[in-house]
Formats: sequence, structure tokens, C-alpha cells
Amino acid sequence: MSGDRTPSDSADVCIVGAGPAGALVADTLAARGHDVVVLEAGERFDEDSRLDRMERHIRPGHGPLSVWNMGGERDAYTSSGDRGYPLNRARVKGVGGSTLHWQGMVMRLHELDFEQASRHGVAADWPLDYDDLRPYYAAAERALGVAGADDNPFAPPREEPHPMPAFEPSYSDSLFADACERLGIAMHSVPNARNSEAYADEPPCIGYGTCKPVCPSGAKYDATRHVASAETEGARVIDRAAVQRLEHDASGDRVTAAVYATPDGETHRQHASEFVVACGGVETPRLLLLSASDAYPDGLANTSGAVGRYFMDHVFAGTGGVLDEETRQNHIGFLTSESHQFYDDPARGTERGVPSADGDASDYARLKLEFLNYAGPSPVREALGSEEWGDALLGSLRQSYGNHIAMGGLVEQRPRAEHYVGLDASQTDDHGNPVPDVHWGLDDVTRRTLERANEIQEHVLDELGAEVTWQVGPENTGPAFHHMGTTRMGRDPTESVVTPELRTHDLDNLWIAGSSVFVTGGAMNPTLTLAALSLKAAEHLHEALA
Repeated sequence: MSGDRTPSDSADVCIVGAGPAGALVADTLAARGHDVVVLEAGERFDEDSRLDRMERHIRPGHGPLSVWNMGGERDAYTSSGDRGYPLNRARVKGVGGSTLHWQGMVMRLHELDFEQASRHGVAADWPLDYDDLRPYYAAAERALGVAGADDNPFAPPREEPHPMPAFEPSYSDSLFADACERLGIAMHSVPNARNSEAYADEPPCIGYGTCKPVCPSGAKYDATRHVASAETEGARVIDRAAVQRLEHDASGDRVTAAVYATPDGETHRQHASEFVVACGGVETPRLLLLSASDAYPDGLANTSGAVGRYFMDHVFAGTGGVLDEETRQNHIGFLTSESHQFYDDPARGTERGVPSADGDASDYARLKLEFLNYAGPSPVREALGSEEWGDALLGSLRQSYGNHIAMGGLVEQRPRAEHYVGLDASQTDDHGNPVPDVHWGLDDVTRRTLERANEIQEHVLDELGAEVTWQVGPENTGPAFHHMGTTRMGRDPTESVVTPELRTHDLDNLWIAGSSVFVTGGAMNPTLTLAALSLKAAEHLHEALA
């Protein structure tokens, strides 16, 4: 409860949220001389505590939510959809946001992702295309520090190399490579926002392998880098300042203040010329819905009725087993190789052993295949959780570790209005506000694509000679915790929340940054696209402030 949390007397821009979107917007605008205030609901974590947080993750007796202090009344939610949604496992409330516990994979969306309706007659088109985002993708890769290689034959065109060279393929990647070559499946490197060499005053990765939930070395990007840079440029970042609602003027055309509560029980109003909501795919629509008024009875900036609608995530498909040889799992980070061969058309087969599926590209969602470096149990966690000692423990570890192998995959969910984030007034948070209700489930296209992912994975593991011991498919899949689509962009104000410039249709000085503006989600990890769009929004904001 230390620190001054009273509002600034004046501000050009007030940003709600200090995750990657808010941090990038804040840093960009502060560097251009604008007076920036950032309000963050969570705490500012001590960087020196990261080793302790890693210990919490590894040792028995600590639940996963304890690593970043999630849970309790502050973080209460409900899930009313066909499938329960474990929301608090997905997020971190604090300066840095979800990048404090993300895995760090960063891919560009494919060109077709922006035009699915016009190409395949499904989902919806974005109001911009890949070429519109190309310069911002390049800037985002520099900002996050991406290690990658131009070895993906299915990737969209690039304008310059990645800032750092890609990580070398793992040992198990080499085992997969032989099998995939025989099947005619192309493997390629995975771009990571993780330092393969020293970059931006941070050290190279030294292979803790705990990117999620914590990188203790600082080699993986997180948004505290841009928060620190923004503060150096004069921005003010206020932690534990939970914004309760946004207020607007009598005309309903402009936001006038962000009303926030502090740990001492006080309520404050931060005034500014421009406002940016950047608090994720769940809390962003929730804040707009909590800000309902006579002018906006269904929620602020919601004359379209789209606020909270079209909630999307990626779902996981996986197949794993064991080999009669060493695979060296859990030695390095999560992924060093993947395949986009089936991304644009999962129904397509190969000439050497993977048969085509029924239907065509329009019958399937996007699909990305991954070759995992973390199959099987971690020997550290096995040892810490065991009741054995000495030679008995050593024997058990040798028996359970070393020969596991697995593939993963991300499957797209197409936008559906019945998947949404709403308010549940039957339960309230620590400030008496209705909690978010996540209404989420699977549709037939997603199920079909999960089945196709499993089928391809089975072919690869069979070619390897592996004994399959587990599979994650339609019945037991879960979310990848990539919240997208709840304040979608578009040109038609009756069907979307923000313009292609990321300004809301309804209010002249309210902007939204983050993956909530996505129209479709593809099957790529969303952070690079989120970052590119945030840099784009910052450019338009700078022009509006000129």
C-alpha cells in the first residue's frame, strides 16, 4: 500500500492495463513526448522474487495460481457455457500481465487468416489485410526480441530477418524429422520471444525450461521491459488501481474519466484527453459492460451489441507415447520445431503416407502442429513429490523419465456470437462489481479439426515406432488461454466495436488495444499480432494528439 496512487493533474492519455498491449502503447506514446498514465489493477511484482516463484511452481503443496498470486474474491468469475473455462489459470493480474507466464511463441498470422469469408465463405474478413500489418509485425518482432529463421515455406512474406537467430532444433526434433521426411511433412523452426543471444540488455536463454509459469533469468520477453522504458520516458504507472468504470460527457461522444479504486479504500478519477482500454479479452469487455449508462444502457461503446461477443480461444490437440530409446525431454524450452503444412488446408494429405481427409479447407478450422520438448514427467517434480528415497527413488526416476515423445497442436475456433463474456450479477468481486461470466464451448468444425490433428499426429508417431499412451482430442481438449474477439474490429459500426485504427465507433477518444479486437484467431499464438496492432493503435493515437 506504499506509493502515490492519486490521479495525475493532467494526462494526454490514460491507459487501463499494463500488460503487453498497454505497455507497448505507453512506451510508444511516452517516447513521443505525450503525458501518459497507466492504471493497473494488479500489483507490481518484485523481479528478485522470480526464483521463489519458480520454486512455488515446482514444489508440491503450491497450487498453480499461487505462482502469481491469482485467486480469491478479486479474481472471481463464473463459466456458464457447455464447457467450464478455467479463467484464472489463463491470466496474471499485475504489471506485465500474461507475458509474465506465457510460453513465448510468436508467429505472424497467414494472409488467408484476414480473408476467410471472401476466400472460403466462412467466419468473417478483417477490415485490413496482411500487408497492412507487415510493417507493424516487423516493429513488434524488434520490440519483443524474436529469435527465428526464414525456413518456413508456408509463412507469409517477410521484409527483414528476425532480430536474433532461431534456437537450434532439439534432440527429439531430430527424431521427428526423420519420420516426417518419410511422410512428406515439412518441419521448420519456431519463432520465440526468447533470447537466443544477448538482446535488449537481457541475457541469452540458459534453458530453465519453465517459461510458463516463470522465466527466472529474464531471457524471455515480458511487458515489464516496456513498462520500465515508458517510465524512463516519463510515463506514470500506478499499480493496484482497479478501474471500476469509465465515465463520459453529456453527449456520450467522449470519455471524461477512468474511475479507479485503491487499496486504502479511496476512489479516484483520472481525467485525460484520450483513453485506451488494454486489459485483455475478458476484462476489457467486462469494463465496458460495467460502464453502462443512460446513453449506453447495454454497455459503453456497445451500440453494436458486439461487446463481449465472439469470444475465441485456441484449443489443444495432442498425442504422445514412449519410444525404445532416449528422447531427452525436459532439457530445454517448450518448442523449437513445428509445421504449418496443414494450416491453410487441414484436409490436404501428403504424397508419402498421410491421407487426405473428407471435405475441403472450408470444412476445417486452422491447424498448427507442434513437436514438444516437454513430453513425460519432469524428473525434478517427480523427485520432489515422491515418498521414496535413495536407490529406490533413483530407480523410479529412471523408469519414468527419458523415453517419452509427443506432438501438440493448436486448433482455431471460428467466431460465434453465442460464445461470449458477460456479467454475472449473482456473484461480485472485492469491489462489489458483477464478475465476468465466460460462456464457451466447442462447435462441430472445431471438433472435426481436432480429430484431423490427432489423425496426423498418430501417423507421425506410428512412423516413429512409438507406443501411443495418451491423446487429447475433441472430448478432453482444453483452451490454450488465448482470449480473442470480444471487441472485434470492423468498418460497420452495427457489427463491430472498433475501427481498423482501433478507435471505438461510438466514442471519439476511446481506443482498445489487445487481442480482443481480433476478428478471427487463426491457429497462431496471438501475442505478436496483438503487439503489432498495439503499435498501430499507438501511431493513430499519436496522430490524434497532434
